[in-house]
Amino acid sequence: MSNQQQFKYSTGVFAYPIFFVLSLWIVFWMQVRFFPSIKRLGVYPQKLEGLLGIVTSPFIHSDIEHLYHNSIPLFILSVALFYFYRKISWKVIFYGILLSGLFTWVIGRPANHIGASGLVYVLVSFIFFKGIFAKHYRLVALSLIIVFLYGSMIWYAFPVKDGMSWEGHLGGLISGLIFALIFRKAIAKPERYVWQKPEYDEDEDPFMRHFDEHGNFVPSAPETEIQDEIDANLETKTTSVQPDKVNYIYKRSEESN
Repeated sequence: MSNQQQFKYSTGVFAYPIFFVLSLWIVFWMQVRFFPSIKRLGVYPQKLEGLLGIVTSPFIHSDIEHLYHNSIPLFILSVALFYFYRKISWKVIFYGILLSGLFTWVIGRPANHIGASGLVYVLVSFIFFKGIFAKHYRLVALSLIIVFLYGSMIWYAFPVKDGMSWEGHLGGLISGLIFALIFRKAIAKPERYVWQKPEYDEDEDPFMRHFDEHGNFVPSAPETEIQDEIDANLETKTTSVQPDKVNYIYKRSEESN
């Protein structure tokens, strides 16, 4: 990976989550300042007009506390998503919004379901199960961190608190599990060095010539080997160069009478 690609990759890991979370705050500011009526653009289960809320509901929040509680986990989880699963990150976010919203529309109570918590549950579920399915120590460690930070959120996927859209949380958990199964083969694999590849041959590695049979580093080849190599090169050049062939023509001069 070139330096330019590394720069784009590192900036994208934080830039995209910041942009996404910032867009939620901008929409909330517009909602409070100019368009309070957009608060009704949530998911209304089993109603045709409620289908629009599948797309719009993640950007609508009831109050600033609701927005604050969703912003922090959404930023942290999306950074982890873009860092470890950058190739499928946008697919998880986009389809996660649609599928979790559709689950809410199907199983939800007759109410206005709003907020980005459904997407938060999608990311929690996806990152956890994806790390378990990957069986790679870094991704498994990430799954354990997710459990440590947000494991208690599992209880809010059930009707334990009035006024909370547990249906959206449950739909997010199911959606994340589904995506972890769908993208199970798209596992981030660590880079392998040359000597870790099965076709690696130690005898053909020029770098290994700097080590003796005991594994000690030899900064340069012995003088005899260097001189032998120079003599061999000179001999090769000598035999390969053919001398120019010169033809001499003698002309006998005639004496004048």
